[in-house]
Amino acid sequence: MRRVRGFLAVLLFAAVAAHPAAQAAPKTATWDYYKAGDLAAARPGMTSGALMLLGGGDWPVPAFRWFVERMGHGHLVILRASGADDLQQDFLNEVGGAASVETIVFHSRTAASDPKVMEIVRRADGIFFGGGDQSNYVRFIKGTPLNALLDAHVRAGKPIGGTSAGLAILGAYSYGAMDGGSLLSTDALQNPLGGGVTLVSDFLHMPYLSHVITDSHFAIRERFGRLLVFVGRLATEQKDPAITGIGIDEKAALCIESDGTGRVYSIGRGFAWLVRPMRAPETLAARPYDVRGVPVVGIGEESALDMRTFAVTRPSFSLSVDVVNGEIAPASWAALKAAMATPAATTAPKKWALAIHGGAGVIERGDLSRDKEAAYRAGLDAALAAGQKVLAGGGSSLDAVEATIRVLEDNPLFNAGKGAVFTADGRNELDASIMDGASRRAGAVTGVTRTRNPISLARVVMERSPHVLLAREGADQFSLEQGLPQVDPSYFRTEERWQQLLDWRKDNAAKLDPTHSRGTVGAVAIDVNGHVAAGTSTGGMTGKRWGRVGDSPVIGAGTYAADGNCAVSATGSGEYFIRSSAARQLCDRIAWRNEDVRDAARDTIDDIGRIGGDGGVIAMDGAGSIAFAMNSSGMYRGWVTSAQPAGTAIYSDEPGP
Repeated sequence: MRRVRGFLAVLLFAAVAAHPAAQAAPKTATWDYYKAGDLAAARPGMTSGALMLLGGGDWPVPAFRWFVERMGHGHLVILRASGADDLQQDFLNEVGGAASVETIVFHSRTAASDPKVMEIVRRADGIFFGGGDQSNYVRFIKGTPLNALLDAHVRAGKPIGGTSAGLAILGAYSYGAMDGGSLLSTDALQNPLGGGVTLVSDFLHMPYLSHVITDSHFAIRERFGRLLVFVGRLATEQKDPAITGIGIDEKAALCIESDGTGRVYSIGRGFAWLVRPMRAPETLAARPYDVRGVPVVGIGEESALDMRTFAVTRPSFSLSVDVVNGEIAPASWAALKAAMATPAATTAPKKWALAIHGGAGVIERGDLSRDKEAAYRAGLDAALAAGQKVLAGGGSSLDAVEATIRVLEDNPLFNAGKGAVFTADGRNELDASIMDGASRRAGAVTGVTRTRNPISLARVVMERSPHVLLAREGADQFSLEQGLPQVDPSYFRTEERWQQLLDWRKDNAAKLDPTHSRGTVGAVAIDVNGHVAAGTSTGGMTGKRWGRVGDSPVIGAGTYAADGNCAVSATGSGEYFIRSSAARQLCDRIAWRNEDVRDAARDTIDDIGRIGGDGGVIAMDGAGSIAFAMNSSGMYRGWVTSAQPAGTAIYSDEPGP
């Protein structure tokens, strides 16, 4: 059975301490049952209707972590038609993160109508089909009450996935292997109407897969030919030129969000192969297959797929395949082989990058004492080191952004977290936001008073709630319910910030320290898989009143990220950044005007300046190029990349990366 390795110490399943081994219920004549974890535990987060398509072989751990997040870290049910609890044990020992795991092994069709089976599946937050023989899944489940319940699970916005044979049944059309064999490409190409080409329809009904047939173990078992036949035959028989084939390599997974955006995770260099000719073959008969110019697109970890249109951003390769007299043409076969032989070791070194800011303001040389300037630079260096550790270790841009900002929030020099300024009535009210460029999911909070690290709460809003922005008492309550570290409000008090409030009360900001008049912290990053993320955190403005909210928690104003385009975090006079949709504006300049990231950052700040605003932005494009722009005399900022050591700057005339 297939295992994942190397994450045991980090991701150990929480319930294993209480349940060191999975518990097996007495076997019945029609199904076996295994369980582990706390079946009565409340689901910690919200579910999201997502699909995980695995090609078989070892499991890529990040894909399973993604799946567990989409099931709200709740209850997983594994469905199998052979085997025992080995997949469950693999999950318990090496993936973790779920409240419980249950496994049902079917031995007959009768089990798919058993009320006990139905109840187990009905309460599942996530469902995963194991491998084996897909014909058994078809025989045991298709057309049963369980079939209807699985469709209802998906309609309810809960994730589902499968590997190998479990992948094969997820499309609207399936290769059923109903003759008891495993069809070879050579046989399918010689006779596309042969008895081994057993295609099944009207089984499961998954979002975005209504015109799709899938295949697994794709490259290593040379299944190109049979998928070409499946697609051509279905396009003809269903009179549907939109029939699409998706082949998944071993040790690879295509993960599809509820909005249809998809990405690939893999161990080594695996792909999802998109076969979409958009036409039926000219002839289909019981003789060697002929078809010309079938487009094949490779989707790698650096790519993004839109399942609504099947558009691929940054494809790993694009080919045109010919089949002549039942054989893939030599030139096409050579191109397919070349695509298969592009492991990570032969590609360009994978790159990552990180940029941060600690707020903008009137910061002239000489305004800061030597010790104060050194302390600011040391604080920036510490934050860069935290993010660099994540990215250099192959971690995600989202993890890096959160880790970086947490360090800045814990540093009283910066107006975020521990160093937050006071409102007019002497309170610390904290705002934060974070955005994942891969999925364009986002989370934000405003007016938080007890969460030690607001950036972590923003991420939990994104991952465990159906919302984007939570405010004040509601955000505090959500944080408490989600188990984030809480502090007494006095934790955020510093004498320097308190004195700034007293000065403000005397003369309404006339005596505020101008070297940190626009206090905010933020980070943008790109990871080795080409995914970007952005985050921003702040204490707001000294003396703010009436529940004022600035740009930092507003997605599109203070924070924005989109893979292949940009990641942005802003700092400055928030009202103007909101009016200008600053972060989104910068990204749109790149996307729609083809501006480079430096020009887009500069032009965005100029636009803000024209309406009276001031501050700065940090930005990164889809290739990891970094830009800083400001119309103030200074901004605390820093950068580090896979090709460049860490650097910091404060004054506007200091060089950047």
